[in-house]
Order: sequence, then structure tokens, then C-alpha cells
Amino acid sequence: MNSPLLELKGLCSTVFSEDTDQQIPILKGVDLTIHTGEIHVLMGVNGSGKSSLAHVLMGHPNHQITEGEARFHGKPIQDMESDERARAGMFLAFQYPHTIGGLPVGTFLKAAVEARRSEEVPFRVFKRELDAALDKLGISKEFLGRSLNEGFSGGEKKRNEILQMHLLKPTLAMLDETDSGLDVDALKKVFHDVREYANEDNALLVITHYDRVLDYINPTHVHIMRDGRIVKSGGAELSKRIDEEGFEAVLGVEASV
Repeated sequence: MNSPLLELKGLCSTVFSEDTDQQIPILKGVDLTIHTGEIHVLMGVNGSGKSSLAHVLMGHPNHQITEGEARFHGKPIQDMESDERARAGMFLAFQYPHTIGGLPVGTFLKAAVEARRSEEVPFRVFKRELDAALDKLGISKEFLGRSLNEGFSGGEKKRNEILQMHLLKPTLAMLDETDSGLDVDALKKVFHDVREYANEDNALLVITHYDRVLDYINPTHVHIMRDGRIVKSGGAELSKRIDEEGFEAVLGVEASV
């Protein structure tokens, strides 16, 4: 097997709380290995540390790694800034994408692509790539003239995140509860577009607390997170157990872990 794309060993972290002016422990020893060609689903109840793990990996300034190892393409990420991690091939689709009035989506996307590549991209080159992505995802070009996420429906916000992913071409794409706030039709479309991106040269980490996501993607690995740790991992058989027995029942089995 090829070398790990992402390797976490005993990863611990804290988050700064403005209420207490203190660092609060969040991750308490996360072990996780992801290779290219894999789709990992990370599940758990609210407050289990799922989103915090994504924020830690992307270098959110309020989150600090305190112990353990985190390597991406074999290199430690602790001393890398968020933009360095993004240029190296990491991507995070937000649960609640920010709204920026007056910033056209097309302008934002071109700036993001140039930041990812650390170079200016000729307009004709960018337009060719953008048009191909819009056609593939079935998104109207009128979308590009709208202000970033201003007045967008939940589905439009999430599809804009997936459009970014297709353009930036990360090797590790993390989707933080992308399914939240979506109706069935929007959910089906968004995760169709997610599946269209997955291939043998990249990997996905899909974070959710709903087992309904498993109806739309075929994960190679499923993990359950509890109290800052991954307490159970498996493949398709674990997703089937969650579907048949319910998430709480499967989690309850691990209550003594």
C-alpha cells in the first residue's frame, strides 16, 4: 500500500474559550490513517470533537495541537499556517459558509485558485476550467455574478463549497457536516457532486452525525467519535449496523471504551 496521505497518532488539542479565557481540552488522542482512494466517514454526537478535528487539521488559530503527531504527505503540519496547508492540498468545506456581500462568486473563485497554485492564472485558463466545472456540476453561469453566499439557500451554499473543491483539486477534502440544513433533493445532488470528485488520487473525510449520508456515498471506512477520541472503526459493515440498529445503539456498545 502507498504511504499515508494523512496520519494522526495520539493527536490531542485544546480550544481557546473567550468565556473562561482558558484553553479547553477537545481532542484526547486521535489515531487515524487515510490513504488516497479512500472515503472516510466520521460520525458522532454533537460535541464529540468531529468538527474540532477538521479545524485543528486546517490550522484554525483558536485550536492548538498539544500532543501527538499530525502528518500530511509525510510532513508534520504543526508549524504550517492555514494557507500553507491549503496550498499543500488540504481543503475544508464549512458547515456554515461565510457571506461576503459585494464579492462576486466568480472573483472569489479565481482568487482562491490563484492562492492554491501560488501564481496568477490567466483568465482564459481559469475560464476554461471554471466552465468545465460548472458544466459537470450543472450550475448556471449566472451563479458567478452573485455576491458570495448572500441570499443563497442552504443547498446553494453547500454546492458553492463543492464547486470550490472541484476547482482547487485538493488531495484531502474534508466536509464538515455538509449535509446539515439540506432537504432530501439538495442532499442527493450535493453528494452526487462529492462522489464525482472522489478518485484514486485524492481522499475524502466526511464529517456528520446523521446516518442518512450513508445512503448517498459508499465509504471505505466509517469511524465513530466520542469524547475527543475515535472509539470504533470499520468499513461498510459498520455503516450497515448504523443503518439497521441506529447510531445511538452502536455508540452505546462502546460506552465503556
